[in-house]
Amino acid sequence: MIGTVLNVAGILIGGIIGLAAGKRLSPANEFLFKAALGVLAGFYGLWLTWASLNGPFLQVLKQLLVALIALMLGKLTGRRLHLQRASNSLGRRARDHIAAAKPGDAQSVGEGFKTCALLFCAAPLGVLGALQDGLSGYPYALAVKGVMEGLAAMGFVSMFGWGVMLAALPVLAWQGTITLASGRLLAPLLQAHALIDPVNAAGGLLVFAVALVILELKKIPLADYLPSLAFAPLITWLWG
Repeated sequence: MIGTVLNVAGILIGGIIGLAAGKRLSPANEFLFKAALGVLAGFYGLWLTWASLNGPFLQVLKQLLVALIALMLGKLTGRRLHLQRASNSLGRRARDHIAAAKPGDAQSVGEGFKTCALLFCAAPLGVLGALQDGLSGYPYALAVKGVMEGLAAMGFVSMFGWGVMLAALPVLAWQGTITLASGRLLAPLLQAHALIDPVNAAGGLLVFAVALVILELKKIPLADYLPSLAFAPLITWLWG
């Protein structure tokens, strides 16, 4: 659960800095942080995909093709299940809370908790990162998420107060549950059939897509692609 711990630490540290400084980072500094995070996330995503491809050239092409097919099927399934629509709905509810926020309001602590819990737990990167942490012990995706949410917490504490930091608790429960369940239940099954690499190959491409979103180069319905993490090992197993 190193990734989830880093994510929680990012929220708490961001909230503490925001309370101490009394203001968020300047737009220029925030842009630099996001640019650095986007580059690191893109590098990690491509590295993870490349590290998950092995064997002769034709076998590598087959594994890459499996990852791409899994992404396509995952997007179709996610769209049918309205995963991105559900994520967007939670995001809109959080934005409504932000728009109605009144600094100094007696209810701002509870509103900060609810708003940030919605935002931080609804992020598709949380599910993706928690699965990678549980299956392969890679905490990097959640570390990126932790820095992003730490920056957000710095700004939100000026509106909602210390209640923002309480949102670390549902993040710990949600992502920690996914990590422990995937590590103890899914990992042994996938390892027994050598199916960890296909999950990581597809997951690496999704992390690269996250980088494109962070850098604001392309809008991608990330939540719709999450089922691809199930399709990748299934297609690999069926293909033999």
